[in-house]
Amino acid sequence: MNLTTFIIVTVIYLIITAVLGWLGWRHTKTANDYMVAGRQAHPYVMAMSYGATFISTSAIVGFGGQAANLGLGLLWLTFLNIFIGIFIAFVFFGKKTRMMGHNLEAQTFPELLGKRYGSRAIQRIAGIIIFVLMPLYAGAVMIGAARFIEETLQLQFIWSLVIFTLIIAVFVILGGIKGVLYNDTFEGTIMLIGMIVLLIFAYIKTPGGFVETHKTLTDLASQMPEPLAKGGMIGWTTMPTLGSPIWWTLVSTIILGVGIGVLAQPQLAVRFMMVKNNKMLNRGVLIGGIFILMMTGVAFMVGGLSNVYFFNETGKIAIANIEGGNVDKIIPLFINMAMPKWFVYLFMLTLLSAAMSTISSQFHTIGTSFGRDIFSKSRYDAGYKEEKSLKAVIATKVGLIIGIGLSFVLGLRLPISIIARATAVFFGVCAAAFLPMFILGLFWKRANKAGALAGMITGIVSSLFWMLFIHEANSKLIGLVNLLTGKTSLLGAPWSSIDQIVIAFPLAFIVTLIVTALTKPMPKELTEKAFMKEKSA
Repeated sequence: MNLTTFIIVTVIYLIITAVLGWLGWRHTKTANDYMVAGRQAHPYVMAMSYGATFISTSAIVGFGGQAANLGLGLLWLTFLNIFIGIFIAFVFFGKKTRMMGHNLEAQTFPELLGKRYGSRAIQRIAGIIIFVLMPLYAGAVMIGAARFIEETLQLQFIWSLVIFTLIIAVFVILGGIKGVLYNDTFEGTIMLIGMIVLLIFAYIKTPGGFVETHKTLTDLASQMPEPLAKGGMIGWTTMPTLGSPIWWTLVSTIILGVGIGVLAQPQLAVRFMMVKNNKMLNRGVLIGGIFILMMTGVAFMVGGLSNVYFFNETGKIAIANIEGGNVDKIIPLFINMAMPKWFVYLFMLTLLSAAMSTISSQFHTIGTSFGRDIFSKSRYDAGYKEEKSLKAVIATKVGLIIGIGLSFVLGLRLPISIIARATAVFFGVCAAAFLPMFILGLFWKRANKAGALAGMITGIVSSLFWMLFIHEANSKLIGLVNLLTGKTSLLGAPWSSIDQIVIAFPLAFIVTLIVTALTKPMPKELTEKAFMKEKSA
């Protein structure tokens, strides 16, 4: 890569993001502006911000690399991302979330849950979960960006990570959520252009047209590495053997973990509270659906097709070209080997945009969890004045700095091939801890504080137990079960291959229902306020 051109392109990009961040700062006058953009976001801005926040380097680099390794079965995740993450989320969850958020004057996802159930404890526990665990997800996103910088500029990984961390830290601390929204829209547009061009070039670089290229990928099944074949892989254009360890990994961890967990993502749910009315959400469905299709669908397709390119060029499939077997390096290597140099610049901006759009929202969420949900004074007291919450902005920025530091350390310390797994872990824990009480709180007036707390605690405890002692991919990495028992999992197959979301989420949902049914309903005045309908909705 021409270093001079790289610097010029990057500087122009950073100037634009800095200007947008400054505009966000200029238009941020109150805590309401800083947290939820004054609830006046344009539908295109909200939809692009939602999509750009959802899709990060985790999807493009991490899950794209997993598609190169585990095949095009990951396209089922694209289906769930669009059907659940966009259609269900916007049409059903989004409208209820927006309405309830407005009614209760909630500015964060934990605050929405806390006010719905009249519980400061729920808000604080949710804030702690986000503050403690989201740096794992943020660290994975940072790794994705740093890996591309490392491969493209031939820098050491640590310096690539330092460069990206410094870039992202500046504008998210200054601009608040308005700066994040403006940059998300700009960055999402770059991502969309970059992925369209990538898909075209992927087929150009694997000659034979659509049909012949996919037939060649099917025929490469004979090159399947022995460990993958033993795990249940049949080929890159078909699902693994039903019930095999890789089938469970693909279905429970990747497809269900991320496909369902998206509904309980705090940095996404809060987007629904940023628009004025339901019409704005309806207009965002098509925009969001197209965006997710082009982001995840292209990333997964290109990941699988990279096997054809590498086999034609080197005589080896994608993973065999990566020293140490780090799947997170497959997409960066493919881009730098297969694509023209001008596209490397464009894709660098695409990945930088994907990482910045997601991680800026993650850091903003970490900061608001720290400043507003964990340490701020209760806003359930009568006579509480909103202007006092301006102090939460300072606390939020302190939380941001701490979150950035934690994410940077995790980015350095996490093992190879971790991006997709770390993302799925966070999505899965959020699904188990938040989703039962979120669903019931939106759609069932009878849902109460006791049931919500019981379900939340059940989801957290069961997720952590399964992750630490049963799910071998995680328990082996963490090592606690081996230290205590000398084993890598307390249970054998198939349980050791099943992700915690399959166990923890249904269990938490059942506990929430049972405890709710056995305890008193919420005070009528609280539920009436939460479910009050707006004439303009």
